[in-house]
Amino acid sequence: MLKEHFKRIFAGKEDMLKNILGQDSTKRDVKSALIMGRHIIIVGPPGVGKTTLAKNVAELLPEITVNECPYNCLPESPICPECLEAKEKTKTKKISGEKRFIRIQGSPDLTPEDLLGDIDPIKAMKFGPLSVQAFSPGKIFKANNGILFFDELNRCPEKLQNSLLQVLEEGKLTIGSYEIDFPVSFIFIGTMNPEDKSTEPLSDVFIDRFDLTYMTYPEDLETEKKIVIMKGKKLVEFPELLLNFAIGFIRTLRINKDLEKLPSVRASIGIYERAQANAYLKGKSKVGIEEIEEVIVSVLAHRISLKPAVKFITSTGQLVEKEFKTAMDEFEEKGGYL
Repeated sequence: MLKEHFKRIFAGKEDMLKNILGQDSTKRDVKSALIMGRHIIIVGPPGVGKTTLAKNVAELLPEITVNECPYNCLPESPICPECLEAKEKTKTKKISGEKRFIRIQGSPDLTPEDLLGDIDPIKAMKFGPLSVQAFSPGKIFKANNGILFFDELNRCPEKLQNSLLQVLEEGKLTIGSYEIDFPVSFIFIGTMNPEDKSTEPLSDVFIDRFDLTYMTYPEDLETEKKIVIMKGKKLVEFPELLLNFAIGFIRTLRINKDLEKLPSVRASIGIYERAQANAYLKGKSKVGIEEIEEVIVSVLAHRISLKPAVKFITSTGQLVEKEFKTAMDEFEEKGGYL
């Protein structure tokens, strides 16, 4: 059902993934995966729009009618014990597209029980510890007939990856001691940051269940400027010449040979908002170069990291100050106003 829905809405010429500017090849990959019902991982550094893209997909999901059960059973094809054993017609409810989008935040302390479910002690006392009725379903069942979005997938332990292998391959789950299989229908969208050092390696058998697509920083200054204006808060005027300079400085840092971790679009948005706020606090109606200079270290220094050899001779704050001074001198030489 999901495949047919996406096949229909992506058939037109209109770009349905409007919340992301640029990134055409990534959006094409996501669309083609969705219309074939394939699981996909979006790979890229922080702040490039991986989560925004996944949320945009959620907005495209239609409202559906499901049974009033924890498994989102379709009335015409129930899967859970509660619906299968019901002697009377089960009550139904409508769920919006956004509620069909179930988000899980990757974390080292996330367990298979969080995802798949576990024994409810109260239900176990009532129905018996090995009774299916004692089982309390996890988030993966809430994503039934929807999309399971797993943010920062590579921050999860290997044990949790293994617990997903069966459902990714066969579309069903065999739960622990229970002699029952639950068929589950969802599309899995994951994200991962390959530069994150505090992560778990994804096993070959796990990653083989996915297609991968890659996102990177905005393709050009104009695209990044549109993103900053669209996502950032507006308080006072930010002259276009200065905005081009500020975003251009961020983009220059991304090709700096001394940096290991690069500034994301969030850094551009941060400078856009903080410079406006500083101008406002001074009673000014528009941003000047001095407001950008005042916030540059506060916004940028913690968002970058230096290559090991460079850490011995400077700090991130010192590097930002030095590079910004050079950029200001060049800006003035080219006729920019200070």
